[in-house]
Amino acid sequence: MSLPHAILTALLEKPSSGLELTRRFDKSIGYFWSATHQQIYRELGRLETSGLIRALPAQGPSRGSKKEYEVLAAGREELAAWVARPEDPRPIRDPLLLRVRAAGVVGREGLAQELRRHLDLHRRQLAQYEAIEARDFPEGGDPLQHLVLRGGIDLETFWVAWLERALRDFDAGTGTDADADTGSS
Repeated sequence: MSLPHAILTALLEKPSSGLELTRRFDKSIGYFWSATHQQIYRELGRLETSGLIRALPAQGPSRGSKKEYEVLAAGREELAAWVARPEDPRPIRDPLLLRVRAAGVVGREGLAQELRRHLDLHRRQLAQYEAIEARDFPEGGDPLQHLVLRGGIDLETFWVAWLERALRDFDAGTGTDADADTGSS
């Protein structure tokens, strides 16, 4: 997914100002596609210049008022074309996986602690997603939005299970973290 398409999606759901968009990214879209406030504002300018969105006429005095944007027909067409366009899955690029691999050649000191820290982070994220599901989808809700959330839940479930297994394997193969500083696997 690219940032312009994330913004077009959010604006089609609800015309918004840049500030409202950044808040919405922080609360929902940001779980699977993050962007800084600067990136969002910069992209809004590009989308407007490209004729994919427009600023809505101001309701009151223009000084100090927020610009609200809406998607134009060309923006909707671009988003629909992007949805239909084939795209291959991206390879996983997670620094933790590289650290585990590197530990096999430089030693495992500190690795168990980092695995535990990641396990805690993924457990917390899973709990947050499950709370969102219970709150927002008690009786189904929008099936595509629920599908995206289920993807997040499934991904976090995978990471929790993988990290639990990694820690079991680590503990079974090396004893304590301090004993594992030999550099062998």
